[in-house]
Amino acid sequence: MKQLVLDMGLGKGPSLSNFCVGPNAAAQEHLQLWLGQPSHAAVPRSPVPTYLWGSSGCGKSHLLHAVRSALQAQGQRVGWLNATTSVADEFDNAWVAVLLDDVHAFDAAQQQAAFNWFVNAQTQPIAVLAAGNLPPADLQLRDDLRTRLGWGHVFALQTLDDTQRREVLRANALARGIALSDEVMDFMLTRFSRDLGSLIELLDLMDGYALQTQRAITIPLIKTMMDNA
Repeated sequence: MKQLVLDMGLGKGPSLSNFCVGPNAAAQEHLQLWLGQPSHAAVPRSPVPTYLWGSSGCGKSHLLHAVRSALQAQGQRVGWLNATTSVADEFDNAWVAVLLDDVHAFDAAQQQAAFNWFVNAQTQPIAVLAAGNLPPADLQLRDDLRTRLGWGHVFALQTLDDTQRREVLRANALARGIALSDEVMDFMLTRFSRDLGSLIELLDLMDGYALQTQRAITIPLIKTMMDNA
């Protein structure tokens, strides 16, 4: 039982289709259009960089991971660098995009690698998509990297408020044929991470466990599920 519950919580991974849009439709639509552009050498995707910024939980990392997954699903290669990368890869001309996540937390070596990737990408041309928690002008980064991050498309992402979180949770539940009670949503929002991605993963877990046990989703069911996790 315990292993089954853990497996159900793995989810399908970030995608543009499971991004909880809320007030951030413009960024999602921009990335959808970019991904939909031709990818062959004669007509490459737009190389103009894109920068997403906002506080934790707004979905910026979700969007970058979604783009990465979509490109890899097409058999294409990308460069990926985030604040936890200890040693950056050498720039590869075969990449179709360079993705930089959590740039606000880059140390000196990561900033050097990101700048090197950016310069090489611009000569190809290859697009750079990046994300951080501050607008470009406020990033505490080396000047040459900060200015490059800000010269293309810049989107400020907003974190959903409680009302919007409830609307998204209710809509996702109804799509699964589930009617979430206000009490269950109160429990989810007060006892678990309020990050929307985590809440959707929790909903997936609850749905799978309810189907497995042939029970309705209630607070006692959630407590039992977590006891068995």
